[in-house]
Amino acid sequence: MPLRFCRLLQIQCLGLFAVVLGMSAQAVASDASGVLLKEGDLITFDKADSLRPFLPEELWSNRQFFFYDGMKLEVGPSFRDYSPAAPYLAKSKEFQGTAKIGPGASMENYQAGQAFSMDQIDCKSDPDAGAKVMWNYATHWAGDGGNLSFHYSYWDRGERLPLFYQGQAKVVLLAHRVESQFWEGDKNGNLFRKNEKRSSAMGAEVEMPPEYRGVMLLSFRYKDAAGPAFESTGIDTWVYVPTLRRVRRISGAQRTDAIAGTDFSMEDANSFDGVIPEFDWECLGEMDLLAPVNSTVKAYPFTKEHNFGPFGLSFADDRWELRHAIKVRFIPKDETHPYSTKIIYLDKQTLKTLYSFAYDRKGDLWKIIMHNGRWSEDDSEYFPKWPGIDEPRALTSVGDVIVNVQTGSGNRIEFWDNNGTPYLNRKGEINRGKVRSYIDVGRLTKGH
Repeated sequence: MPLRFCRLLQIQCLGLFAVVLGMSAQAVASDASGVLLKEGDLITFDKADSLRPFLPEELWSNRQFFFYDGMKLEVGPSFRDYSPAAPYLAKSKEFQGTAKIGPGASMENYQAGQAFSMDQIDCKSDPDAGAKVMWNYATHWAGDGGNLSFHYSYWDRGERLPLFYQGQAKVVLLAHRVESQFWEGDKNGNLFRKNEKRSSAMGAEVEMPPEYRGVMLLSFRYKDAAGPAFESTGIDTWVYVPTLRRVRRISGAQRTDAIAGTDFSMEDANSFDGVIPEFDWECLGEMDLLAPVNSTVKAYPFTKEHNFGPFGLSFADDRWELRHAIKVRFIPKDETHPYSTKIIYLDKQTLKTLYSFAYDRKGDLWKIIMHNGRWSEDDSEYFPKWPGIDEPRALTSVGDVIVNVQTGSGNRIEFWDNNGTPYLNRKGEINRGKVRSYIDVGRLTKGH
């Protein structure tokens, strides 16, 4: 069952590329060998080789899952400005230099905004660079968090299996908020009270198929998850299963288990949804990558027959853009973890994950995860403003795919109506009562 689909708790000036951005349709990208990509180019299967210089080698080595006869990959703008909302930038500037890396990749003294300045992270000489990048990822801008519908499908060597899940999910930021109203008095960025122990809450409910209707999940991520490994509460998760008529608590160890026969684990959500200090992190460098970051496709349920390729796991029939990326790697501190390592590529400006590659305990490539998104300012109707946020400026997820390269199986999750707006009351203010009701564990069994 889909226990975790959306972990969207989210600056960099483009400087040298301002001229490129100003060129609009003339924006180009080339590698050292002279391969050229131009905004507006349509890459079909016979031209797929031109993409190789701008893709992770692990993806290219398994390109049969992603590139196919009939694909129409549109090259979008290079290095488009997806900078976050003004209040997030303001808090990042206000608290710059406050957060520190503590023992074992932990983080201390974080207040709000981006934890560390990306311009000051030095992958080559700073041993804490990988941890800093990941804390920026964990604190990147995504509005209130996430508010979406999902459709989760199963694929096995190109065959769509009958099993699927469909439902709703919501993420709520309980702390470290950037809106000015949460810094009045002694709130210190908290939604409710000064001594709030939780940083966020996430809920999900399955609506289809009928035999799984009513399965619900609620998860809290605590502030002390930033502390040293295995010395904190980290994450608490509960799930209500109608057939059992009871709420079960999910242990931290179960977050690495496959979800109901899928290739996803809860920790794989958004490529990484684990507890950062439970891993050793290394920053491996920076590069420019082509990735599907701002989709033009309205997929499920609007266009159910969109072409996701012969394996059902490709975004090659969509718009891709060249982005400045940063590459990090984790090694689990727990030797029982199913991965020996995972490599993650993140967009340097938005800190949204682009690709990740998980390796099994033998050191062989096991899973490829990639993501697609949509920019809030291109469609303000689905992502409206709210008090304290006049321009949301968020790059949110509209699709994830995971490919098990060892078996040829995989999963595709499509999100629609995905926005990071909070619950509002009739006055247009954040509805704290509705939030309290939503994050109440007792809600899982009420009415059942």
